[in-house]
Amino acid sequence: MCRGGYGDPMRDHEPAPHRPGRRLTTKETAELLGVKPETVYAYVSRGLLSSRRDSGGRASTFEAKEVEALARRNRREAAGTPGSGGDLSVRTRITLIEQDRYFFRGVDAVELAGRHSYEEVAEWLWTGRLTPGVSFSAPEATVQVARRAVDALSEHASPVDRLRVAAVAAAAEDPLRFDLAEEAVLNTARTLIPTLVAALPPARRDHEHEDEGPLAHRLWGRLTGRPADEASLHVLDTALALLTDHDLAASTLAVRVAASARAHAYAAVSAGLGVLEGPLHGAASGLAHRMLLDVLDQGTAVPVIADELRAGRRVPGLGHRLYQGEDPRARALFALLEQIPRAEPALLAARDIVATTARHTPLHANVDLALAVFTASCGMPATAGETIFAVARTAGWIAHALEEYGERPLRMRPSGHYVGVRPPQPLPD
Repeated sequence: MCRGGYGDPMRDHEPAPHRPGRRLTTKETAELLGVKPETVYAYVSRGLLSSRRDSGGRASTFEAKEVEALARRNRREAAGTPGSGGDLSVRTRITLIEQDRYFFRGVDAVELAGRHSYEEVAEWLWTGRLTPGVSFSAPEATVQVARRAVDALSEHASPVDRLRVAAVAAAAEDPLRFDLAEEAVLNTARTLIPTLVAALPPARRDHEHEDEGPLAHRLWGRLTGRPADEASLHVLDTALALLTDHDLAASTLAVRVAASARAHAYAAVSAGLGVLEGPLHGAASGLAHRMLLDVLDQGTAVPVIADELRAGRRVPGLGHRLYQGEDPRARALFALLEQIPRAEPALLAARDIVATTARHTPLHANVDLALAVFTASCGMPATAGETIFAVARTAGWIAHALEEYGERPLRMRPSGHYVGVRPPQPLPD
């Protein structure tokens, strides 16, 4: 946090000594807090300060002890001390996003994903080392426990429901889960991700579980009953690699908060999965998938976009707050999808969506629309994009949990700004 002026910031606004019992004027209060007088009244309206008009006086006065307590709290927040909430700008060496590009440990993420498998990219995020040909596997006993837990769910359970239950089941089976040493957490990661995939039901009931080979190959049979081809598998593997991390998205922040409290890696991943299921995060690709099918069905994006806007909804799959231009993840996936003939109708529909919306607002395609093109053209359900996102992002969550374990515990403990009625209040009847 930038601070103007010179000297010790902790001492610049030390409260001046006051006489016991004397109340402070608005000017004195503003000086003690280092704010303008109008900000003092804003504090009163928010319930952070209480004011009183002395008999015969027109100006408000303030209790000195209450003002000093607020001044101390403001200084803690400015300094970022434990429990202050001033450390919400999180130090990280994992992902940098700038100028419509993003980087994993300083390396262009799109180039990395284009040349290396999901597992190799995950290892790079975790360790800063590339391990060519690395493959993740899980103990059969752990997989069986996770499958039984997932199979007990209703058939209407969402993919994230299943992944969350699988993570909890795998955690209960691991007596070493509370070991937060780096190598122990890495071992957990290398077995948890394949366990999550293996616990998902196959797309066809007569389809044998495929638990060998690259993770993308194993995931394919859980997403669609269609036979796999190399081009489509390459798109899936690249999508997983591209989606491993994206700085402090909402789910990643939840993971870091859990890790800050020293929750084990399974619990941290569960926190991420809980946030991911929100409609403003992981479910966005499913909305884009359904919209894309509507465009394909109607033959034009015009009535579909009109219906979205008439209903007061944002058009899914367009725009991203971190990119001025096209989402680089979308650009990479569209380039690969152009090499798959059966994806052409969905690609044309996606371009129609972008062009139609551009008449009103020039928004670029984001990764949710690219995932929708992939899932729709491969005969996958609308939830497939969310599944891909969750499996992929688990690697990034582990990377952030590992990084957070190296920070001081409980540093992400913000202070609440109480805006309720001031105490003391009488007990309710």
